[in-house]
Amino acid sequence: MKLLLTIAWRNLLRHRGKSLVIGAILFTGAFLMTLGNGVVSGMARGLEKNVIDGFMGDLVIISDAQKSDNVLLNMMGSNIEPITDYKLIRPVLAASPHVQRWLPAGKNMAMLLDENTDAPGFAYLLGVDFAEYRRMFPGNFSVIEGSYPAPGERALLIPTFAREEFYNYYNIWYLPEGGALVKENLKKEALEHLDSLALSTSVVMMGMSGGMNTTSDIRFPVRGIARYGALNQIFGHFCLVDIESYRECLGYFTSADMAAQVTEEEKRLLSLEGGDLDALFGGEELSAGAAPAAAPRAALTERSAPADPADGVYNLVFVRLRPGAAYKPALRDLNAALAAAGARVRAVTWNAASGPIGSMALIIKSALFIFVTLLFSVAVIIIVNTLTMAALERASEIGMMRAVGAQKPFIAGMFLGETAVLSALFGGAGILAGALAVELIPLLEISTKNDMLQLLYGGDIFRPALDVYGVALAALQLAGVTLAAALYPMKVSAAITPLEAVSRD
Repeated sequence: MKLLLTIAWRNLLRHRGKSLVIGAILFTGAFLMTLGNGVVSGMARGLEKNVIDGFMGDLVIISDAQKSDNVLLNMMGSNIEPITDYKLIRPVLAASPHVQRWLPAGKNMAMLLDENTDAPGFAYLLGVDFAEYRRMFPGNFSVIEGSYPAPGERALLIPTFAREEFYNYYNIWYLPEGGALVKENLKKEALEHLDSLALSTSVVMMGMSGGMNTTSDIRFPVRGIARYGALNQIFGHFCLVDIESYRECLGYFTSADMAAQVTEEEKRLLSLEGGDLDALFGGEELSAGAAPAAAPRAALTERSAPADPADGVYNLVFVRLRPGAAYKPALRDLNAALAAAGARVRAVTWNAASGPIGSMALIIKSALFIFVTLLFSVAVIIIVNTLTMAALERASEIGMMRAVGAQKPFIAGMFLGETAVLSALFGGAGILAGALAVELIPLLEISTKNDMLQLLYGGDIFRPALDVYGVALAALQLAGVTLAAALYPMKVSAAITPLEAVSRD
């Protein structure tokens, strides 16, 4: 081995030009590969942090009736099935050793009604207990106009992206109640038409659930305008409302209704909606004395106890896991416990629940892998061509070595050694340079407000990250390139005979 490396080093010094060409290719490839691994790792880490810490948590509990796991930006705003078993879910989450915190929420689409025109707009509503929401996702957005809603208050928080979309559709600029117009926050188009700008401090919305006849149009006072720290264009589709107003808007059974003096059968019927409710009247007549399918809310005035928000309907439960908890065992144990409790729900990971957003890291990683593969394919062809030419130019030298007793494996090993030395020196330098670049780039604090770039960045600031696995992957890829590039030159050099060397000389 020592002799092979000595000969390889001597030959590299004798053919400096070719060695530098091959070395430059290996350096560039290793640098881009290492930097690419750092970008993908940083993007995946940043995206995971922003989605988990700022919007969804690690797991999401959805109804068993929900057909698709994608409940964040589901296709065409299709309805998210209601969850009516939250009182069965809550003790399971409290007893789970994997779960740190959770937040039940309502999420569905609503029509935004303009009182001046007949054309409705659309918005996603996220119904939450605002105090619990702040504890679940602290610091995920800032209120730039107005204030945070008070507990129990009917209120609406409009993200800046949604406000701009509403302006594009209705030509109305929404302000918080009691707030003044902030010119710095106006869209360019709104600023150009400032004199004729229509302002409003309330929004009328009507929920879109499976049973459209049960929805209500609700006037929401705008309490504040919010901006998410990252991915504002994606998360900014969702207007936050208090959970009770959300239920009224969607026509769901509220906690106030549940606190009324009604029978268990009436509660069960009132929790149904759409096709489930219609199925009760499939052609058979009601027997005498049967309970009505639903009672008007106006009649449910007697309260046996204060309303508990947990009594009403939700669509999702966001779940944060304890630090270090693994997804697979947490998901398995939680679903088993939910099934044992009789809750008609299932838990899914945030990747599945967020649909294409959760798959973005895999998509970009695949694209980068294809790019690196193409890059190294070209590199392998150039290196193979260069080494093969070097082998043919050294035919007399190789022939003499064969004449004095060098065997084919020795000759082949000599060329492999030369390629390995170049790979170790230049490729290793490329990996070190890539790792250094990954460490230095976050110090530049390269930021963007573009949401597509934020998906690539994993947040609003570009922070690539590289761990030992990324470095090991780069080294393994480099070793594969080295072996692939040396195979054909090894075969060519080993095939040279002493007779061929003499004839060429």
